[in-house]
Amino acid sequence: MDKYGLIGYPLGHSFSISFHNQRFADEGINAKYLNFEIPSIDDLPAVLGSNPELKGLNVTIPYKEKVIPFLDYVSPEARAIGAVNVIRVVHEGKKISLRGYNSDVIGFTQSIEPMLEPYHKKALILGTGGASKAIAFGLKSLGLDSVFVSRYERPNTIQYERITPEVVKEYNVIVNCTPLGMFPKTEECPLLPYEALDERNILYDLIYNPDETLFMKKGAAQGAQVKNGLEMLLLQAFASWDFWNGKE
Repeated sequence: MDKYGLIGYPLGHSFSISFHNQRFADEGINAKYLNFEIPSIDDLPAVLGSNPELKGLNVTIPYKEKVIPFLDYVSPEARAIGAVNVIRVVHEGKKISLRGYNSDVIGFTQSIEPMLEPYHKKALILGTGGASKAIAFGLKSLGLDSVFVSRYERPNTIQYERITPEVVKEYNVIVNCTPLGMFPKTEECPLLPYEALDERNILYDLIYNPDETLFMKKGAAQGAQVKNGLEMLLLQAFASWDFWNGKE
């Protein structure tokens, strides 16, 4: 039986394990998906050594960047983003070759593209963590310029307190890459001039639990288009399967 899995730390209830195992059952695929909760990325070789049936892995926090030195190949997109979240494990005799990809960018671009209009030219990316790099790469591939928003003074970023009504009119696509609003802290949302939003704004939230975050509710109340991260997650999972099976 082939094995697939997720590496990260800590791993609570992950979307990946339930999604992939359900898919294997539904489609009669002789495989199982496991969580590998490893306290250090240096434990990766041990996971590979003790699971010779492994054909592929997903990578989550905090290893999307730390895993790169362990890989034999990194796709151009993943290298440009600086983060890998899918690994294809190729067995060549006794040698194992690891190929790294990024499905975040595929899931995101396929999910947001149908929402875009010609007047969507600039975007704010809330947060500067690992996912935000993939989002910036995806927006650029769709022809949008983007700026990162942070609580701190950093190069090429603006601070939340400097986001005026004029800014959200110009940067009318806003993507939340922060955990603000995620269950159980559903009463939190990024600091923005929500009253300045209108139907020309898109508010896209990478969070999918709850279905509608406070960020999305405040945007929808002003007539903005809103979307959560569930479709992106599903599209990412399908992209993972394609990478694992050599459909690059």
